Amino acid sequence: MSTQLSTAGRQSDYAKYLLEFEKPIAKMEQEILRLEASQIESGRDYSDVIASIREQLSAALRQAYENLTPWENVLVARHPRRPLLRDYIRMLCTDFCELHGDRNSADDKAMVAGFARMAGQRVMLIGQHKGRDTREKIESNFGCAHPEGYRKALRAMKLAEKFHVPIVSLVDTPGAYPGVEAEERGIAYTIALCLMEMSQLRTPVVACVIGEGGSGGAIGIAVADQIACMQHSYYSVISPEGCAAILWRTGEKAPLAANALRLTAEDLRRLEIIDAIVPEPLGGAHRDPEGAARNLDVWLTRSLRDLKRLKIETVLKRRELRLSKIGSFVESSSAEKPPAAVKSKARKRQSAKRVVSAVRT
Repeated sequence: MSTQLSTAGRQSDYAKYLLEFEKPIAKMEQEILRLEASQIESGRDYSDVIASIREQLSAALRQAYENLTPWENVLVARHPRRPLLRDYIRMLCTDFCELHGDRNSADDKAMVAGFARMAGQRVMLIGQHKGRDTREKIESNFGCAHPEGYRKALRAMKLAEKFHVPIVSLVDTPGAYPGVEAEERGIAYTIALCLMEMSQLRTPVVACVIGEGGSGGAIGIAVADQIACMQHSYYSVISPEGCAAILWRTGEKAPLAANALRLTAEDLRRLEIIDAIVPEPLGGAHRDPEGAARNLDVWLTRSLRDLKRLKIETVLKRRELRLSKIGSFVESSSAEKPPAAVKSKARKRQSAKRVVSAVRT
């Protein structure tokens, strides 16, 4: 009876957090669970059937996740079962000593910082936490930090610099908090200050996007000597919904915006915005959090070891060179015709100039 309840609970969990392209995969997973439960209750041997379905499941997962669209990749990065910052702390860190408050106004629970032992050495760990259940999500503001959160992060960074401890930054946020109160308390200035200070920190810094990497909220703690993205995370100047709302006046165009933003790990690596892609287990980190944590640990260990071998002056020179090289653009040929929207704006500007000229005369 207890097995039946457990199986039913797992099946309902799959159905609750099911992405559209995962529906055929979920049917095979549920069939495996049903056969395993029936095997225990009846004593019959279904191992051959289960093994056959598992092979089909692996093939289906591989095909689905190797051909994700950018928008589907965004949905995977936001998956409710995807491991969050505190999950990685539990799996990777020992002796985590959390620091609280910005010594100015408040303690922002969206931003987590503290000393820890991970990747074989002492580090200062900084990152955003979205929250797992409803209460925690509200307390941590869904991972959207206020100015005090970035001041707390900066305080932790300066402390790490003082004690010559490397910094590990794990990014997972849709963006900094966009409310009026955050603007009143100087969110833009605080993020800009973080960018400036991180570019000059006299200690190694590594950063990895473990889920969402949205806007200035992400880059505010991601100025680093080595930057990576988890395979199914994304890193973008704006969320697809925000981009669609600006360009097309509707969030329904978010999949189209995701295609245009070049926000997947593969795109970012090709554009040299990030240095590495941390592979995820087959089917995404939400299917095997421990496997994802092991892969992240391997990358962190290698990156910190390589940086530790260098003199700090060399680290700073390489950081400056790396930051100066970020970014790519394409110039259109003069023979190409401008889009209709550009033509319309040009006509409006010319019309406005004629009106101004007529008024002056």
